[in-house]
Amino acid sequence: MSAETAEVIHQHVAHQFEDIAQQNESYIIGMWTFLVTEIMFFGVLFCCYFVFRYSYPEVFGVVSHELDTKLGFVNTLILLSSSLSMALAVRHCQLGQRRQALLCLAFTTLCAFGFLGVKAIEYGTKYHHNLIPGPYFEWPHTAAERSVDPGKAQLFIGLYFAMTGLHGIHVIVGILCIGTLMAMLAFRSKVVEDYMPVELVGLYWHFVDIVWIFLYPLLYLIDPKF
Repeated sequence: MSAETAEVIHQHVAHQFEDIAQQNESYIIGMWTFLVTEIMFFGVLFCCYFVFRYSYPEVFGVVSHELDTKLGFVNTLILLSSSLSMALAVRHCQLGQRRQALLCLAFTTLCAFGFLGVKAIEYGTKYHHNLIPGPYFEWPHTAAERSVDPGKAQLFIGLYFAMTGLHGIHVIVGILCIGTLMAMLAFRSKVVEDYMPVELVGLYWHFVDIVWIFLYPLLYLIDPKF
């Protein structure tokens, strides 16, 4: 085993823990507790979405055509790829392969920026078509959409921006966390002497990806008859 490998996989036990197993268990429990609060946070928005979708299924079906399913699909592929590279980064850290872990984290970060770039294109299109909720919201845009109440149309668009915007903020937080990990790995910080910090950030990133896996079909692939 090389000196670099030994350095990366060495696990430091903090003074408040009896052993490394107890320390890792506390880290995992803490992260899952945080993720549960995040699930409840997003859960409120999902509940609102389902209530209004049940109340106005036809309206949501028509207005959802304003969303670009192709761009949404591209973003889905991007986040799935980032989840794979994040999992590989954790594995490389477990094996003490610092350089490979850095490459995987860099690819994950690149995917995250790509996701935000595609989302910026989508938001720009909504702005250009005056579909931003507020006093300048315009509806309808085509003859087929004239039967839809503008207020209900704005309700769907508002939920779209609230849910995807909150998700986008979490993506930005993930970029900051992954960037911090990369800097620590690059400078051989004692904070990342073992793989646990990378695994915890990986759990957060997988959560962000899973949220999008729910958002994409619910917002972009609506069946009005559902």
